[in-house]
Amino acid sequence: MVVLTQIQASFAVNALTVSMAGITTDLDTPATSVGTAITAGTFAMAAFILLGAKLGSRFGTRGVFQIAVAIHAAAMAGVALSLSPAMLFIAQASSGAVIALIAPALTVFIATNYHGDRQAKAIGLLAAAIPLAGVLALVIAGWFAETIGWRWSFALMVALGAVNLLLSFGIRKVPAQKNLSIDWTGALLAAAAIVLLSFGFSGLNSWGIWLASEQAPFSILGVSPAPLLVVAGLIVGQVFFVWVSTRQRNHRPRIFDLRVLATRSELAITACMAIMLFVGTAANFLIPLYMQVVQGLSGIQTSFSIIPYTISIFLASTFVAYLYKYATPRVLGSVGFVVVAAALTLIAFTIRADWGQSFIVLGLVLLGLGQGAIVALVFTTLLSSAPKELAGDVGAWRGLVHNLSGSIGIAVVSAFAVGMLAITLQTSAEEHPEISSQLISEVNFDNADFLTNSQVEAFLESTSATSAEAAAALVINEEARLHALKVSLLGLAALALLAIVPATRMPGRIAGELPERVEPDDNDAIDETLPLNPTMQDESAPTPEKRAR
Repeated sequence: MVVLTQIQASFAVNALTVSMAGITTDLDTPATSVGTAITAGTFAMAAFILLGAKLGSRFGTRGVFQIAVAIHAAAMAGVALSLSPAMLFIAQASSGAVIALIAPALTVFIATNYHGDRQAKAIGLLAAAIPLAGVLALVIAGWFAETIGWRWSFALMVALGAVNLLLSFGIRKVPAQKNLSIDWTGALLAAAAIVLLSFGFSGLNSWGIWLASEQAPFSILGVSPAPLLVVAGLIVGQVFFVWVSTRQRNHRPRIFDLRVLATRSELAITACMAIMLFVGTAANFLIPLYMQVVQGLSGIQTSFSIIPYTISIFLASTFVAYLYKYATPRVLGSVGFVVVAAALTLIAFTIRADWGQSFIVLGLVLLGLGQGAIVALVFTTLLSSAPKELAGDVGAWRGLVHNLSGSIGIAVVSAFAVGMLAITLQTSAEEHPEISSQLISEVNFDNADFLTNSQVEAFLESTSATSAEAAAALVINEEARLHALKVSLLGLAALALLAIVPATRMPGRIAGELPERVEPDDNDAIDETLPLNPTMQDESAPTPEKRAR
């Protein structure tokens, strides 16, 4: 049930990516709108994940889980029946919000039903279920998009939701912690910060990175609302941490326990998790975008082309645990980021019109192996480093970082790639001898986007372009798309290399087991044994003495 539910929760993002061509045609919307819908779901999940963990513990994990599974299935029905980009956006955002209740529950089910080596393997299977959902989405959604239509992929998730709901009645109940208080102010601050960041980052492409575009809903002295919302989100986020820290010093209920991040090794783990998910999600968005929009591949062709990458993530997530006996987390993390950077660099320098090149396939496999190993490693390491009584907060923090980083990755790389595309298009057009200044004046390069050749031809028909200019414009567009993709991939590779710095600060061991109660009551025992103090040491080992400091 845990694996099937994780597949239900993760399937939609991959299915939306694979179904990009059908959705853009059916809903008459640009490809980047699909990225906006994906971002809506993941940001909604991140906004409520901290509250979701507490609600499950307070009112009973199984009951809250069953309600969330039913609502998620209804949201998938909304995606399947979408008639406009706005409807798709709302349905996907709703599904993300209830995943905030589902994700912490899966960690609780593992903690209460598995112990010892079986628990470690169960955690590995939970991590592997995400790429497994990706493989299934690539095959099933790609096939459906090619045959009966992309909507049936999400109708299938409605049926899977019904199956998971029935299976959940066979899971033993986890007693509700009636003495657990919920910090509603902290929950609202966290949600507000993430919503502001959500709108800010998702608007970078359409509203403008700095100066406001024509699509911006408002502007302040000509400045785009996107960076202003990002700054506001960061400020509210800082207020959230101050609020939680104050309540923790006073031993009062709080929405999140900062002892999860008490040492610098745990901060390093979080940094590695965030960077890997940023890079991985961004690459996972760029590659299908290029294959469908630039190369014109169908959904099923895209699916089979990406399968080696997704299977590699699944295998690495499943079997990386066997390496824990032979190498420390900091070594595995550092090597993993080197592999990810090398894979992205290989793809960037060898990508051409033919996606079937052996070097491209090799690059995708290496990228998947590095990404899968790091994602599973950092989750297991953070669970091992933090106090076992705070496993619920660790699971919630992992879900928050996972979705927030992934959504920011899609939003930022989309804005960066489109920006590079616009600059390259304008520069190439101005330098091309066959492109007249008249045609250049008719094109608003600030509204540039990834378009297929047929879409470019349709646009040029509304301009004064001659046949020679149209042919030259197609060549310029093809070269600009390829250049924007290469530069974006190299930027992600550079970011992966920078992640080696926090990777070297990760702990030197993995040990411990989750308790059956993963959310302590108010005034819990670890409050008494681990009093908070502003001083924080730089050492990595999360001993009680260091955590107390």
